[in-house]
Amino acid sequence: MKAALVAADGLLLHEARRATGRERGAEAVVETIQDFAAELLDLGRERYGTVASAAGVAVPGIVDAENGIAVYAANLGWRDVPMRELLSRRLGGIPVALGHDVRTGGLAEGRIGAGRGADRFLFVPLGTGIAGAIGIAGRIEAGAHGYAGEIGHIVVRPGGPACGCGQHGCLETLASASAVSRAWASASGDPEADAADCAKAVESGDERAHEVWLTAIGALADGLVTAITLLDPRTLIIGGGLAEAGETLFTPLRKAVEERVTFQRLPHIVPAALGDTAGCLGAGLLAWDLLATEVPA
Repeated sequence: MKAALVAADGLLLHEARRATGRERGAEAVVETIQDFAAELLDLGRERYGTVASAAGVAVPGIVDAENGIAVYAANLGWRDVPMRELLSRRLGGIPVALGHDVRTGGLAEGRIGAGRGADRFLFVPLGTGIAGAIGIAGRIEAGAHGYAGEIGHIVVRPGGPACGCGQHGCLETLASASAVSRAWASASGDPEADAADCAKAVESGDERAHEVWLTAIGALADGLVTAITLLDPRTLIIGGGLAEAGETLFTPLRKAVEERVTFQRLPHIVPAALGDTAGCLGAGLLAWDLLATEVPA
């Protein structure tokens, strides 16, 4: 878990981290989130002489942001947690905004990070899975049911590897950091090898690594071109673990996307700028947005 105090202009005033401890069960994790937030509230009061005006929290899984409910998170084991209500009560009644972790990180990248100034952007982190955040005029489009941006479940290789969502050949089964790790572990014969090792092997000229890398990039480019066709973003922001490979990823990826577009306009393809602070900053922006939209009594 990461937590922060965030100023109105998005400046990170203080950041802290704590183990989630998910092995303790969902209820314990929810309690720890509340404790962590309360400690941050106290720290802000002591350091700045005033209590925080609002709080924002970003969680994984399915999120009902409108009603403040963390609906479901497979990796944390919770269902239908009234997160906004619980946190607001614990924090003395201040307003609380709830968001989805990837969309919240995308909000920060789009507004104060790599997408700053872009009226339309798509943020795609390549990590354990692949998700996406659709940015429109400084805000993130959640969709009618809160599921917008699930680019990782675009089928790019019909009949391909089984995905946890129930389909086969989803983008994240082929081009996520986890997928590259699996493919390189198999190709190299080293069960401990991961995506970062694959990138290093590519840079050293290993042909097996090059094949694994280009296979993943080809699948990624196919998925991204589908997204470009539907959304026509001005900027395409790539983050997550694979993006840490720098131009080892971006040079062949830009080329692969350019080769696939026909009538579509090619967006700027850039690395994410905020790293793993994006979620904290985005949660802070959600909180400030909440204050800005409140109607005075």
